[in-house]
Amino acid sequence: MLDVARLSVSYGKHVALTDVSIRVATGEAVVILGANGAGKSSLLKAIAGLVQPAPGAGVALDDKPLTGIPAHEVLEAGIALVPEGRGIFGDLTVSENLDLGAYAHRARKEAPRNRDLVYQLFPRLVERRHQRVATMSGGEQQMVAIGRALMSAPRLLMLDEPSLGLAPVMVGELFSALKQIRHAGMALLIVEQSVRKSLDLADRGYVLEAGRMVGNGTAASLREDPVVQRAFLGMAADA
Repeated sequence: MLDVARLSVSYGKHVALTDVSIRVATGEAVVILGANGAGKSSLLKAIAGLVQPAPGAGVALDDKPLTGIPAHEVLEAGIALVPEGRGIFGDLTVSENLDLGAYAHRARKEAPRNRDLVYQLFPRLVERRHQRVATMSGGEQQMVAIGRALMSAPRLLMLDEPSLGLAPVMVGELFSALKQIRHAGMALLIVEQSVRKSLDLADRGYVLEAGRMVGNGTAASLREDPVVQRAFLGMAADA
């Protein structure tokens, strides 16, 4: 479904990604592993149209080229990003944030059904639907951010560090919801600090190091890889 080839990203003289290629199949969950500064967020932003890749890159969804098109057209094509930091509107209510998620033309007819899905995944948002998001906990705000992305009716949902700063109980609720999303047939591309949980969720994974792709494999094989174990699993807090 998603095909990324030869993707390079630079910020001035700083090279964030060099010749990166990944694929995500329909309904597949894929995790991107890497240390801080490895280029993981730049990869998601480039796919989402928020960062312009260097010439020669290819990003396509179902063979439709997306390279170089504006972010709102990438969203319209069926790719939604939940960024690190959430990017929600704190002065608006839960319901208003969800409404904004459904502005894409592809999502308007399905807005009631998608709203029902969001409330099914995150029941606590039902009772807080008229509450200003800025007054909610970090975990609840992340639920709003994911819910807003789901309102766009994406075929591929990308998440950048969704559990960052959340209490362990909220992390558990978050990954339970992601499993339900995956079982519903939506593809996932995840950058996540909770490596064990993300590998438990994922089908496959890629490893980034200093902007270059240095490994990939099934989630099971990465879980048993000594390099991955030393670099990530040994430091994971969710053992």
